[in-house]
Amino acid sequence: MQNPNGHHHTPGQSAQPPALYLEPSISTTTVVTTTTTTTTYAPIPLPALPPVTAPPPKDGKEYPLYNAQLPHSAREFNIVFPGGKKALFRDQSEGIEAEGSGTINAMGSSSLSEGELTSGKGWRMLPREDSHSNSSQSPPNVIPVVGLNEALEGYSTKKRDRGHEFEFESIAMEDTPARKKARAPPSPLPSPHGSPPPDAKPPVGWHSDPQTQIVQAPTPPTPFEPDLSMTTLLALPSLLNHFTSLPESLQSHVLLMLLRHSPLPVLRTLHSVLHPTLARDFLTLLPPELVSHILGFFTLSALGRACRVCKSWRGRIEGDKVLWRDLLMRTGLWFGGETEANFVKMLMKKRRNAIDSENTLPLAHPYKILFKSRYLTYTRWINNPSPKHISFHAHGHSVVTCLLFSQNRIISASDDHSIHVYSPTTGRLLLSLDGHEGGVWALAAYGNLLVSGSTDRTVRIWDLQEGRCLHVFGGHTSTVRCLAIVKPEWITHPDTGEREKWPKRTVVVTGSRDHTLRVWRLPKRGEREFDSRLPPSPSGHALQANPPLPPSSPDISDPPDPSLNPYHMHLLSGHTHAVRALAARGRTLVSGSYDCTVRVWDIPTGRLVHTLNGHTQKVYSVVLDSRDGTWGSEASGSMDGTVRLWSITTGECLHVLSGHTSLVGLLGLSPSFLVSAAADSTLRVWDARLPSNDGSYNSRTSFGPSPSSNSADLLRGVMTGHTGAITCFQHDEWKVVSGSDGTLKVWDLRDLNFANTSPSTLNVAGVPVVRDLLTGITGVWQVAFEGRWCVSASNRNDVTVLDVWDFSKTEIVTEWVGEPPGAIYDYEDSDVEDSDVEGDAGIVGRYEDGDIELISVHEERDDDEDD
Repeated sequence: MQNPNGHHHTPGQSAQPPALYLEPSISTTTVVTTTTTTTTYAPIPLPALPPVTAPPPKDGKEYPLYNAQLPHSAREFNIVFPGGKKALFRDQSEGIEAEGSGTINAMGSSSLSEGELTSGKGWRMLPREDSHSNSSQSPPNVIPVVGLNEALEGYSTKKRDRGHEFEFESIAMEDTPARKKARAPPSPLPSPHGSPPPDAKPPVGWHSDPQTQIVQAPTPPTPFEPDLSMTTLLALPSLLNHFTSLPESLQSHVLLMLLRHSPLPVLRTLHSVLHPTLARDFLTLLPPELVSHILGFFTLSALGRACRVCKSWRGRIEGDKVLWRDLLMRTGLWFGGETEANFVKMLMKKRRNAIDSENTLPLAHPYKILFKSRYLTYTRWINNPSPKHISFHAHGHSVVTCLLFSQNRIISASDDHSIHVYSPTTGRLLLSLDGHEGGVWALAAYGNLLVSGSTDRTVRIWDLQEGRCLHVFGGHTSTVRCLAIVKPEWITHPDTGEREKWPKRTVVVTGSRDHTLRVWRLPKRGEREFDSRLPPSPSGHALQANPPLPPSSPDISDPPDPSLNPYHMHLLSGHTHAVRALAARGRTLVSGSYDCTVRVWDIPTGRLVHTLNGHTQKVYSVVLDSRDGTWGSEASGSMDGTVRLWSITTGECLHVLSGHTSLVGLLGLSPSFLVSAAADSTLRVWDARLPSNDGSYNSRTSFGPSPSSNSADLLRGVMTGHTGAITCFQHDEWKVVSGSDGTLKVWDLRDLNFANTSPSTLNVAGVPVVRDLLTGITGVWQVAFEGRWCVSASNRNDVTVLDVWDFSKTEIVTEWVGEPPGAIYDYEDSDVEDSDVEGDAGIVGRYEDGDIELISVHEERDDDEDD
């Protein structure tokens, strides 16, 4: 055991036994004047307690309380003797004294360190070496020290006068009148030998001092009368020896009998010692596998309470990967591992870039953050009746053509040639990016870089931190209608089975009405800026220029030469009409065109892999479900009212999903659902899971051939609440937010989320409407949501308005991390891009890439040349 001074000692072996500190005695004598004498008594040492065993135990398993620290109330307390005399009991073996001078106790006396002399007002005890026993060889001026038991016997005789045979050196008191002689104070205990006759000489030991005069003191009062408390303290060592010799069963009986007759304060004191000593922290003692299994039986509320027990419990629970993974699976919030792996990589990337702060709790496992985010999304969007809502004007009277929610920023593009960045919390305009000479119809974000495509036939790259244009790429001869950013990732080659990184560098793919697609390398931050509108330098590259160039006419016959652009990679030709939609991931690119075909391209080589024929009218939308980023399935929506599912590997049409009666202009893909939106004012929900050979379904997103299935087998729900063409929508596993002429609605998909149910047992059902976010407006152009936020762009009385909803209620939710469509996060992943060996990308490289779905949802609205 270690006392507060840092010294280790063992109970029962301390050099300082327990002691009693008596309250000073006050006697008043009235002669002519009143003299008050205060007597301070020296501490009375008590017998030391014996050790528990001989020798003492070497560990605390058999005697767990042997080295337990006793509470202060059990080490120091007051005792009141008969007659009202007070004393302070202090167990000095528990190390309550401070170094140096003793601490003042409640009775006004000091606890002294070993070897320090005790003194009081008017007296001082001499050192032990100056005292002696009643032997003839003792010095004549020293009186022997009287033991406690011997002194107590003297109190039984009350008839004879009590003298003073303790060793005191009298000191003149300042408050004694000059005509009175100072008297020596009485000893704390009576002398067992009685007092000498009145005419006798002063006893040996009282000596003269030049500054003091010894006089005969009157009969002192009795310091205290021993009672049961004193008897118990003196007999405690014998009782303890007797108790330790008893068998354990009898020891238990005796203790229980004592506890039965103990009041509540005593039981509380015992509990304060027993509970921390005997309690066992199973979270730290058991193996992690057992802890995860035990915590798996906890409810969510129980886990929340357990996290508040202590920091170690919170760190253990929040850092348990198995616990949160199993909880995601049991609650239906696990979607096969692909979106989960992307979430983990994104979160670890943020943590690595964040500045570590001191004295913070251990970071929770990403699966815990994912569970909380998905659980809040699952509940708050449906159950929150009144989310916080703000509205503000944007882009004047112009149409909002693109709307993104990226890294807590709202990014909107318009046909007024501008791009705006807003704060979702206040609606304040943060940036206005001006430079395009035509309407902006394509937009994609990559960290703090933004890529835009416009009717001015250029592709621009913007710095969102500095708010300026870095690059201008020319080459298309008509409107840039769609684009996508493709990040490098490690994928598995289907033939060799080897892991490969594709593309090698982050690329931008653009589609235009000039019937072509182009592949550009996305410049890194700090690379040389390029503007294709400028004349080439002697080195062959375009020069930089600060003054803006005059706008070019749409029918320009001499477009910039892309070969002069160091960032241009490939020109993909083959379509015979405008390219309306595209989707890409890894090394696979899928494009849909007004020539009624869907084409599959290999990004690294620019080679055409497949031409998918089947649609009878223009293709307006495509989504890509790539397995491991290379070969998977694809869906396309057309003006012919059908949705077709294709195999990217073979080019075969797997399914024709019919039911819509008009243009299918929008498609969205999630792990469980494919959602199609049409001009017939309906949205349809289709099963997006992979049928296996035995007819069962798993939760992994991928369409596959199923000879016995047709479009009716894959249809899961129909949303029929709108009255006009669907102009925009976004969905996840639990909801759909859709806009049409006059309304913006939220639909509940939770009853259709059959992650653990076979689709064959489900019937087509109408999807219920949760709420109308907007009503009575002219039209809704765009909508986007992520996590707690939802933002829409609409027209009200010929004015463009952005509406923002926050579904986090009133508290600040720090761990509600939103998942973008298809789990494609727009952070800059320079580690994977710079690494040539998988796993060399730092902390993010420890998480293996899984399959991913890239959703490219385009609005139905078109411009003059489309129809």
